[in-house]
Amino acid sequence: MTPPISVRLDEDVWATLEAEAKAHGLGIGTLPRQLSADAAGRIERQRIRAESEAVGRSVASSPEVRRFVDSLGRPPVAEL
Repeated sequence: MTPPISVRLDEDVWATLEAEAKAHGLGIGTLPRQLSADAAGRIERQRIRAESEAVGRSVASSPEVRRFVDSLGRPPVAEL
């Protein structure tokens, strides 16, 4: 198990989180964990997209890389 994180929240933020947790039938400790996990997933997807875009730009800007990628062809499509 990972170590806990201690975060001090303003009263209005606490009240908002508490109300949201209650509205979803969650404990106040569960909601920030869920929100953090969701945010971490979005951050990871953004990182992957950025890296994919960088590869795409590299392929598009380099004739040598483009020829290599084109030489790979496409995988065969399985018949249904």
